[in-house]
Amino acid sequence: MDPANPELKAGDHVSGYQIQKIIELPEIKSFFYELTHPATGARHIHISNPDTENTFAVAFKTVPKDSTGVAHILEHTVLCGSEKYPVRDPFFSMIKRSLNTFMNALTASDWTMYPFATQNKKDFYNLMEVYLDAAFFPKIDRLSFKQEGHRLEFESNGTPEAPERLTYKGVVYNEMKGAMSSPDQVMSRSLLNALYPDTTYSFNSGGDPVKIPELTHEQLKAFHEHHYHPSNAFFYTYGNLPLASHLEFIEEKVLVHFTPIHPGTDVPSQPRWDAPKEMTYFYPFDENDDPTKKSQVCLAWLAADIRDALDVLSLNILEQVLLGNSGSPLRQALLESGLGSTLADGSGFEADNKDTMFACGLKDADPETADDIEKIIFDTLTDLAENGIDKELVESAIHQIEFHRKEVRNSPYPYGIKLLIRMSGDWFHNGDPAGALEFDTLINALFKELEKGPFLENQIKKYFLDNPHRVRLLLLPDQAMVRIEEKRMDSELQRIQERLTAADIEQIKNDTRALAELQEAKEDLSCLPTLEIEDIAPDIQTVHETPGYEDTDAACYELPTSGIFYLTSAFGLQPLASELLPLVPFFCHCLPLIGTTRRSYHEIARLIDLYTGGIGLSINAATNFAEPEEDACLPVMTFSAKCLSRNLDKMFELTDELLCENSFSDFKRLKQLLLEYRSNKESSVVSSGHRYAISLASRSFSAAGAYNENWHGIHQLKTLKQITDDLTDDRLRSLANDLAQISACLLKSNNTRIGLIGEKPDVQKAIDHTKSLKKNLGTGSDTGFTPPAIEFSSVPVREGWSTASAVSFVAKTFQTKKMTHEHAPALAVISKILRSMFLHREIREKGGAYGGLAVYQFENGLFCFASYRDPHIVNTLNVYDAASQFIVSGDYTEEDIKEAILQVCADIDHPDTPNAAAGKAFFRKLIGLTDDIRKTFKQGLLELDREKVLQTAGFYFGATTTPPSAVAVISNKDALEAALDKLGDQPLALYRI
Repeated sequence: MDPANPELKAGDHVSGYQIQKIIELPEIKSFFYELTHPATGARHIHISNPDTENTFAVAFKTVPKDSTGVAHILEHTVLCGSEKYPVRDPFFSMIKRSLNTFMNALTASDWTMYPFATQNKKDFYNLMEVYLDAAFFPKIDRLSFKQEGHRLEFESNGTPEAPERLTYKGVVYNEMKGAMSSPDQVMSRSLLNALYPDTTYSFNSGGDPVKIPELTHEQLKAFHEHHYHPSNAFFYTYGNLPLASHLEFIEEKVLVHFTPIHPGTDVPSQPRWDAPKEMTYFYPFDENDDPTKKSQVCLAWLAADIRDALDVLSLNILEQVLLGNSGSPLRQALLESGLGSTLADGSGFEADNKDTMFACGLKDADPETADDIEKIIFDTLTDLAENGIDKELVESAIHQIEFHRKEVRNSPYPYGIKLLIRMSGDWFHNGDPAGALEFDTLINALFKELEKGPFLENQIKKYFLDNPHRVRLLLLPDQAMVRIEEKRMDSELQRIQERLTAADIEQIKNDTRALAELQEAKEDLSCLPTLEIEDIAPDIQTVHETPGYEDTDAACYELPTSGIFYLTSAFGLQPLASELLPLVPFFCHCLPLIGTTRRSYHEIARLIDLYTGGIGLSINAATNFAEPEEDACLPVMTFSAKCLSRNLDKMFELTDELLCENSFSDFKRLKQLLLEYRSNKESSVVSSGHRYAISLASRSFSAAGAYNENWHGIHQLKTLKQITDDLTDDRLRSLANDLAQISACLLKSNNTRIGLIGEKPDVQKAIDHTKSLKKNLGTGSDTGFTPPAIEFSSVPVREGWSTASAVSFVAKTFQTKKMTHEHAPALAVISKILRSMFLHREIREKGGAYGGLAVYQFENGLFCFASYRDPHIVNTLNVYDAASQFIVSGDYTEEDIKEAILQVCADIDHPDTPNAAAGKAFFRKLIGLTDDIRKTFKQGLLELDREKVLQTAGFYFGATTTPPSAVAVISNKDALEAALDKLGDQPLALYRI
């Protein structure tokens, strides 16, 4: 019996709902409820467990019939005001008035979802009411459609005498221009278009920028009326709050107002082909870069129906067997061919659609080698089907799935939302959602099939070798693509402008004025629910080392971790020569993937998957709070590993081998890893351009900023290009020697701190392993956590970096004070006020960028502005200047201060799983960030008022007091050069990425 809902049983009627089934899920310590609402056809799933991070979502099947982005634009527009909450932007307003741990809206190929999570009961029902009213009773007014979707506006050509020119604007329009600049996004959309030509998946659900301007306001409203109805709705709740209260709330707020319809949103199966196809697509590529070997070659198959649970599991297993690690036979065969640097974007098994998909191929390939790549794939699959799959590969694949099902993590989504996404494919396509969560039942069915004979080998034949529904897809670089699209768009706008009547012109200008007035209007948000300062818990989340282990060489944390053990450790960089510092990130990437003196890389990879949930290293420079200097820095290299309790001995054996017996002598493998690492770094620039821009702008303010830019930013990519552009055998030999030297310098027992996290028997068992590991590491000289010297210019930069992107990423940073200073709480609040009250309006609503950010970095005191997928550069820099004027003006109230405090507390009080909380505590101790510092900061936060915020704003943002700032912009060359003409005596130094 479920202790949270003891009165409920299958068949009961509750608030118009009928409980169809109740299933205990011991694997996740939960109870599963599936319900229907007969009067409307609405469906509801509730997962009951003790988790205080309660989750809600409502989802709709959304099946677009074109690429205008109607589902995506609707997702944005319904959040722009509703019947009960007729304010301009209730969604973003509620972010300010809430302690949510997650709030978002998501558009997939065939569904749209509105999820949130919070630990506060009052907050839960506040947010649910706003979400329900937005989804079912939105205003969807014409101006909101123009703001979020697309609109025409006149822009000056730069001189008074030049005629105004017509341009496209819109948040989603610019978001998708940015998305379609990214090769991985282009590949994923191309695969869907190629493999599912007869279903909704062939269209770009996010919206093709070429097609978005074709969508009308009337079409958007009709799409909402048809799709956003309880008969097409899937409600979801999760956590420790009682189900009956949820059902009563939803019934009262929504369901009583509707009668059933037949939405007709079931997605049909894609008709199967009787012969494979070949298709070619293109992606934008920088005209100044060499396009040689910058293509992708990929084979993709239409696979099982999402509702065929056993087949879907078998394909998940096969994905891990074939591609899951460096020792997987298909991955190994492809990469060792030398025909590409890494797996093609989209490689793997995708179970998101009605019919699932499997893809594999190579990136950074020559299209002339497509036949060779296809032969490698089929030869490998044929060999496995005919000669059998190594049982150890199957065991490791099953272990990986078991581990990640067992591990409770709330990143990147809260655990409740992860469970929803795990079962959503089955649920939305009329399958068995509970079955998707009953892993033990399903794995037992798989074991029975494996006992009967070559089940997985037969699946390879069925879904790959004998499956004619296959496409060979080439994705080719096109250096003229950006210019051709700009020319097409200019011609299209010119034709539209030539046909405009005087009345049309006046209407466009009236709409522009009306939208600007709407965006500038002061709003009364009192209709929206909110929390008060009293609703914020005054304490902080703390985790302390378990007493009784003082004589050990490790920090020990005995915690309930669901039968999983975590090893975390830090190594100082003091012994390392400065010339080796840029190579440390690649060393971290390489170490678990390169092999050892005893085993090849593929043997190591198989063992890691067989016995652990992952082994990895990383590098980062943090502020050292233990030192008196304001900018004291502590760079550390971390090593982490995790395993099921039964595999603890094996995990430590692997850890010992990797740290004590590593070898970089396999030059062929070293070259593979280097090219793969560079390719992944290149691919991340456009998708994470705002982070790279912030890093570039931050590097001149501290040693930590300089370290992190050299390790994680554009300068790391420049280092990789410098190495790989001339990758001779001698260069590889020199690189191998450098990596071996890093290992010899850093991996020493007197240069490390170790943390052990898990349940008591595991921690006690790990103590002896830790002693053995430290003995085998040996000791080094000049070891410790004092940072090595790094040379960096303290002069703030003003730079522009060009790449193939249709949009810009604009960052500005300056130094304030870190969280130990009395101004820190106010600075954190100022960042939230600026983002929600000023930048959101000026950069997103008016400017059409996907987002505008103000971030106060607690630990180092940097204050950062940034924009994401932005059509502007100069205008955005002007907005940043105006933001300083706004915050100094005091044009905000005590209520605005309270809302900003709520936002900061939502960030700092974000719930952590026990293992994550212990890991953070371990590293906070290393850098001297004590619980007292954190408590003092939060206490200062809760005591803030408008006067304190104004005083702090005047100190850092006043016209004569603003500290020196740095600017970095990532964009295309033409946009940067155009910006340069407007910046006058504050130019940007231009560089190529």
